[in-house]
Amino acid sequence: MSFMRWQAERGVLRPLDGNPRGSPWWQAVNDRLLFDGCEAMARSGGLMGERSSATIELWMSFIALPTARSWYRAHNASIISAYLENRDLAELESMPERFFLNVALLRVLYAHALSAAPRLALGRFAPLGRVLGDPRLGMAGAFLSLGRVLPAGYPLQDDLDVYLVNEHGLGRTLDYGVIGPRLQALYDWSAGELGLPGLRGLVRDGSPIYAWSYADRHVWKQARESLPVRVLRVATSAR
Repeated sequence: MSFMRWQAERGVLRPLDGNPRGSPWWQAVNDRLLFDGCEAMARSGGLMGERSSATIELWMSFIALPTARSWYRAHNASIISAYLENRDLAELESMPERFFLNVALLRVLYAHALSAAPRLALGRFAPLGRVLGDPRLGMAGAFLSLGRVLPAGYPLQDDLDVYLVNEHGLGRTLDYGVIGPRLQALYDWSAGELGLPGLRGLVRDGSPIYAWSYADRHVWKQARESLPVRVLRVATSAR
């Protein structure tokens, strides 16, 4: 409910014929997540018939055994399926919005890895992964809160550089110091874990490319890394 309120306040759920209008992409992703969850709940109550997608089986597994890993598998499979199905709508968003769509995606993938593949996510600090990634605890909620990632208004009016300068400090440090160096491996692992090979096509040479040109990959690197970024990268290295 908190997430839905945030979306409503941001304006992405406004009518598509409004002025300003809402976001077709955000609404399509919400539709997919809500549809999958509602279908799974209905089936757990006895509804029969053919499943609408393979994702429903992951939701049924979560209902049968509600663990952190089963929740991430179900939730992320729905979200990533929606990303893949609505790439054409994402292409219609502004450049800053498309940048943050990629940031939101890599965040949810990383949160899943914290819980299910902690060695990949944290290197030598792997024992902390399951606690930090548990969606029932505050740390995961703070990390995944898109209010800490995305600007509050929609549509975005400024150039991307303006938002990069104002991006939340801690999140930016985590994105560049911890998540960035393992992005390629993270997408590859997630694609196998969720049975969604199309996810591998959303990253190239460690740079996200969902509705994003590979020629603009420089935004995923820092020209001059801060000391905290360098320290985190070395401390969480798999080696």
